[in-house]
Amino acid sequence: MGQVILLSLTASLNPTLVAATTVMLLLERPSRLMIGYLLGAYMTSITLGLVIVFSLSNSSTTNTTENTLSPAIDIALGGLALAAAFILYTGRYERLRETRRTRKAEKPDKGPPRWQRELSKGSARTTFVVGALLTLPGASYLAGLDQIHKLKYSTTVTVLLVIGFNLVMLWLLEVPLASFLVAPEWTPRAIERAKLWVSRHAHVFAVRGFAAVGLLLVIKGIVGLVS
Repeated sequence: MGQVILLSLTASLNPTLVAATTVMLLLERPSRLMIGYLLGAYMTSITLGLVIVFSLSNSSTTNTTENTLSPAIDIALGGLALAAAFILYTGRYERLRETRRTRKAEKPDKGPPRWQRELSKGSARTTFVVGALLTLPGASYLAGLDQIHKLKYSTTVTVLLVIGFNLVMLWLLEVPLASFLVAPEWTPRAIERAKLWVSRHAHVFAVRGFAAVGLLLVIKGIVGLVS
């Protein structure tokens, strides 16, 4: 269960969700826009999550390959996380970002992505559609669903776990929405201060987080292979 919670938090680190929340906070009636986006995101992520989890349960090959594939997947994911920690620690990611910025500066400005332009129109119906389209399962989400499947709980508990996983995964939108409903004038300033704090400390947290997760996954995978 602890790994499920960890993966849900990892899946929540979605730059697109942060960008969408920031754009909506700057528009008129942001609470309605964020509610529309959140409902669209729930619809996609919860529906796909339930379909994927119960597809795993009904697969005839799941049980016969689980003991071998699961440790191997853990080791592979752990290796990727350790590689990400190494890249961040050595500063290679910053050099890569600088190279991308230079190349982007040399190209003509095409303006913001289409989804940002659609959000700027300020319609709750539009944000619902954008939220539904942008909330697609990533690697952490799929890994979390796999862990939920392995818990072998009843159908009702499994459904509640998938819903809970998605509630945690979308906290970057839920918290600003709840805060805006309570304190609409204070929330934009608080979010701006939080973004500045994260920009100063994100590198350290990212290196330590990826390293810890990667090490735990590799150890778990090795133990699974030898046991």
